[in-house]
Amino acid sequence: GQGTASRTTGLLGAIFSYAVRHRMRQDNPVHGVTRFVDGKKERRLSDAEYMALGEGLRAASGIWAPAVDTTRFLALTGWRSGEALSLEWSDIDLDRRTANLPDTKTGRSIRPLSNEACNVLRSVTRSGSLVFPASRGENRRMTGYPKLWARIAKLGGLPNDITPHVLRHSFASLAGDLGYSEPTIAALVGHKGHTITSRYVHAADAVLLAAADAVASRTDTLMGYAPKVAVVTFKKSGG
Repeated sequence: GQGTASRTTGLLGAIFSYAVRHRMRQDNPVHGVTRFVDGKKERRLSDAEYMALGEGLRAASGIWAPAVDTTRFLALTGWRSGEALSLEWSDIDLDRRTANLPDTKTGRSIRPLSNEACNVLRSVTRSGSLVFPASRGENRRMTGYPKLWARIAKLGGLPNDITPHVLRHSFASLAGDLGYSEPTIAALVGHKGHTITSRYVHAADAVLLAAADAVASRTDTLMGYAPKVAVVTFKKSGG
């Protein structure tokens, strides 16, 4: 059926993406293959809207900084907004680039963190247990985030139908565009029915981290953030 065909296309795309990364072949024949529509039409950001979101974030200097950080973090991870707003520093292992969320909509969930997401976390000033706290009380959840999100969206000129949930669906859609399979995407964003056990992440975290990096890097590019390039200076030879 159509569902099986779409899932198979996603799986083959991930397999060939792996082969390309390891120089086993030069191209991914799945790229450009049109999948069957699943009947669900969820809003996703266009390329122009991603750029508008980036412009809104860069223009949001007068908005509560943790709200701005939350928004970029959501775009880079595909998390639910409630998961980010409840995130505590004790849930994060930046060395392993892993977040251990004890209580989400789908239960306990372990998520890989991209380098871009980790950079956002490292830039946050720690003042309490919460990573993205409210303006009043360092350990209070930011209940006013929807209004702050609306201000950021307005700065970028985004339409009113774009919500934080659209960022989540857009992240998953970008991952699909890049050829990742449904199980991989589910592991990245914590979809229902695909919670990841610690044993699985320990065995496959390199694969998930690579996927998280690829999707976050594409997201940053679309939002107009220049990739950070390491510059290495070579000493002149003595000859």
